[in-house]
Amino acid sequence: MDRFLYLAMNGAKNALHAQQTNANNLANASTVGFKSQLDHFQSEAVYGPGFATRAYASDNNSAVDFQNGPVMTSGRELDVSINGDGWFAVQADDGSQAYTRRGDFHTDPTGLLLNGSNQIVLGEGGPITIPDFESLVIGRDGTISIRAKGQAANTLVAVDRLKMVKPEQNSLERGSDGLFRTRDGVDAPLDATVTITNGALEASNVNTVDAMVKMMEYARFYETQVKLMSVAEENDASSSRLMKLSG
Repeated sequence: MDRFLYLAMNGAKNALHAQQTNANNLANASTVGFKSQLDHFQSEAVYGPGFATRAYASDNNSAVDFQNGPVMTSGRELDVSINGDGWFAVQADDGSQAYTRRGDFHTDPTGLLLNGSNQIVLGEGGPITIPDFESLVIGRDGTISIRAKGQAANTLVAVDRLKMVKPEQNSLERGSDGLFRTRDGVDAPLDATVTITNGALEASNVNTVDAMVKMMEYARFYETQVKLMSVAEENDASSSRLMKLSG
């Protein structure tokens, strides 16, 4: 009886966990550059006194779907999307270097370049600051050039270059802030092979239809496990009554 109840309880717990992950993906379906999260469950034995005759499912490390999202044309001079593999380097809240595919940039009143999550965008020498400008161009290699106010139309001055990196995907892990970092904590170097497209954004790679279907599936699976726990309770009560009658 305990096996029956334990399996049902474990199934309900993991269905709830999967539903939370799926709900987070669905909530970020419109977040620029978002990578959906995947649950990776595995069976592990329950060790203790006696033989390990019980098993449970665990979700030690959630995986990430690194597939690129669709590219949308925006026409904004500060919108950029990475071509193929690669990441933008940004400064996390704790001051560390982290990575994201989010390329919806803007400047604050001081000229500091930020992305749509208000994270500081890093260049070759650190945070990028852009002076007042009449026009701005970001080249394929990430070089930011501006025409300062009052200058001739053909006068462009390079301000900085976006720091774009391309670490191995299996060396990255997502933090609680949604940013990616290297597992060993070493900052990835600038990779000159990474290129961008100006005036475009990479959308989230979340498949909303698939996420909605999963939401219904997880809800039904959770209900099934709860019903099984009720059946286990009823069976236990019936067994107790039979034991009393036989006594």
